Amino acid sequence: MNWISSNIDRIVSLTISHTWLTLVPTILGLLIALPLGWWAHRFKKGQAAIVGTAGLLYTIPSLALFIILPVILGTKILDPLNIVVALTLYTLALLVRVVADGLDSVPHDTVAAAEAMGYRGWQRLVLVELPVAVPVIAAGLRVAVVSNVSIVTMAALLGIPQLGSLFTQGFQLRLYVPLVTGIVLCVVLAVVFDGLIIWLNRLLTPWRQRTVTS
Repeated sequence: MNWISSNIDRIVSLTISHTWLTLVPTILGLLIALPLGWWAHRFKKGQAAIVGTAGLLYTIPSLALFIILPVILGTKILDPLNIVVALTLYTLALLVRVVADGLDSVPHDTVAAAEAMGYRGWQRLVLVELPVAVPVIAAGLRVAVVSNVSIVTMAALLGIPQLGSLFTQGFQLRLYVPLVTGIVLCVVLAVVFDGLIIWLNRLLTPWRQRTVTS
């Protein structure tokens, strides 16, 4: 407890850094995955290629990607932008298939009813298909954000400050307190983000709650 109280400012700073390094790429990855997932859903012949190509991104080791991106982007190795781009790619790799599967899960009768009511193209997608697909997309997003909380810690090996820095500090000083503190805070962040997505899912699908209640 003495170590925690004497390092509380640094712990708070690392937690804030970890939070935005997790949330920003998760949101960006979702925004990019939505049109790509729709494209995969809309054009069945190209679905395997689109989903497969996106999935291959996840096979790249995170540490290797963190090191390669500065060369590609022209950034410094300690630039947090490298982490944001890398995790955006990982989020994209997970969510393209999820978005396509979510849109595929929309009942044909629902789509037909929307067309009969005059909805066309993007209007039908935004007002009917995506809302119905929200639970499937939210489930995939929960996996992505928890995964990102974990992967961000690898950036500590490059010297980018976030909760993973507590792991390297604990290892260097041979102290268990920084290690345990980092692990606990990562778990707390993962639980908070997961709960936030569950809440947003319920907020965006009120009809499901009424169905369950009835």
